[in-house]
Amino acid sequence: MRLTIFWQRMADHFGAAYADSFARDHVMADLGGRTVHEALDAGWSAKEVWRVVCSVMDVPPEKR
Repeated sequence: MRLTIFWQRMADHFGAAYADSFARDHVMADLGGRTVHEALDAGWSAKEVWRVVCSVMDVPPEKR
């Protein structure tokens, strides 16, 4: 998954204004105790991070 698609999906689910805030502030155990931004910077693929976000935040299947 490209980062552009990842960020589009984040904005679609959380809203454009909240997506970046969530990505910077919400620490998830399934990302090794990292935020979305930290996980991406650490080399996690956008697809892996999106799967974790979907799981943790109960993203509906039609948006996955």
